[in-house]
Amino acid sequence: MKSQATSSLPAIQSALRAVGARVTPARVRVLGALRAAPGAQSHAEIEEALAQEAHPAIDRVTLYRVLDWLCTAGLAHKAADARGVFRFSAAQPNVEHAAHVHFRCTGCGGVFCLKAPPPPAPKLPRGFRLAGMAVDIRGECPRCVRSHS
Repeated sequence: MKSQATSSLPAIQSALRAVGARVTPARVRVLGALRAAPGAQSHAEIEEALAQEAHPAIDRVTLYRVLDWLCTAGLAHKAADARGVFRFSAAQPNVEHAAHVHFRCTGCGGVFCLKAPPPPAPKLPRGFRLAGMAVDIRGECPRCVRSHS
């Protein structure tokens, strides 16, 4: 995982303040780790990345709470992979996360955001109101495909 330097400390602090939150070391570190990650990360992967830093460890419960809080605040996204493991990714500022398709690898469980627009919403029966739509495509990522070769 890359260092937080790819997403500056002031930018992380500003993002936290923009949602009216207290800037805490745990929130800064976790959001920084998500922003530096190459893709969606599981709790264990985030915990491992944070353990490699020169800072004091963040315990598992605190990490769960911070991740849930970041999702609730709109600063991160949470999605279950093909194995049912939740994976977290940083939300892009001022970008609606639902405006694309997710690819879920059935091999490694990875979740990848594709730069493809979702299909149009279906016509709903009278009286129904659409609140959201999630499109998942399942298959194998390039790494898993290569592992079969």
